[in-house]
Amino acid sequence: MPRKFIPVSHPLLAGNEKAYVDECLATSQISSAGRFISAFEKASADFCGVDHAIACSSGTTALHLALLALGIGPGDEVIVPAFTYVASVNAIRYCNAVPVLVDSEPATMTMDPAKIEGRITPRTKAIMAVHLYGQPVDMDPVIAIARRHGLFVIEDAAEAFGASYKGRKAGSLGDVATFSFFGNKIITTGEGGMLTTRDPRLAAQIRLLRGQGMDPDRRYWFPMVGYNYRMTNIQAAIGLAQLECIDVHLESRRRVAGWYHRHLQDARNVFALPEERPWARHSFWMYTVVLKPEAGCERDTMMRQLAEAGIETRPAFYPMHVMPVYSEPLGSYPVAEYLGANGINLPTHALLTEDDVLYIAGHIRATRAAMTA
Repeated sequence: MPRKFIPVSHPLLAGNEKAYVDECLATSQISSAGRFISAFEKASADFCGVDHAIACSSGTTALHLALLALGIGPGDEVIVPAFTYVASVNAIRYCNAVPVLVDSEPATMTMDPAKIEGRITPRTKAIMAVHLYGQPVDMDPVIAIARRHGLFVIEDAAEAFGASYKGRKAGSLGDVATFSFFGNKIITTGEGGMLTTRDPRLAAQIRLLRGQGMDPDRRYWFPMVGYNYRMTNIQAAIGLAQLECIDVHLESRRRVAGWYHRHLQDARNVFALPEERPWARHSFWMYTVVLKPEAGCERDTMMRQLAEAGIETRPAFYPMHVMPVYSEPLGSYPVAEYLGANGINLPTHALLTEDDVLYIAGHIRATRAAMTA
């Protein structure tokens, strides 16, 4: 039996979460009306350094709302990395638009800006930059390409709340950005999402679409087809309490990442460790390592061995072009394929101790030694 179980993620609920939820129950404001929704939106906008934040029911619905508000529709193309979580691509398809895949940079695991321009066609309407695992995309070249071609820029920052690029927060870099507050994210509302933008017209359109398309000045009058993508007051109450402690959430993840960096230094012949570029501040949603070819061991076998020691891990995402619904038999995205086959998300959350990280690092060494003996 393993010494203990170390989960890959675990929420930290150490602030005003219970007090705020109790207030929702005491006031019966448990649905999509209540003071916490506007308070959470304002706090999120202030944190990201933008004028508008709109809460919604999930990170996926946030992406859908962003695309709809930008007018993305049938036949339009949106450039998106092949190496991403499926929600990025699903939301494009929800609009009957076409996801156009690009490969990633091996060091950052994010969209390679050098691969974008060759994928632009007359039907291209937007670039979706995904800040994967908390690592910001190199946004200046992405934005420069978008401006040259008259394209929108969407930040899928689901995994990067609190990350920054050249001193600017993720969520403030493109035309619109989206976040996820799922239970394993940096801050959580259980389920939930947020959109951020500087554009008041875009914000108004998102709010309209989020609330069934109802005219804000004429109740029960619906000038457009909308969606029920609202966040509840209870979710927002938890989110506001989480955001009040954002420094604790971010600092704890950087501390865990620092422990991994220190205690996996002698495993650099086995793994590529996460890199933080000079222009980026990683939020370390996940500490993701990538097995090197010279490691002499197989990723899934290593994960099974770690599981036997009570260490939960996650494989990196499968590239989109190998999914049956997005299959590209002739597609070639070698970096995405390599990362998807060799990446491992190690436990990354605020409740980890350095002793836990030492335990994980020790079992990684032992597993690799046994597999290469």
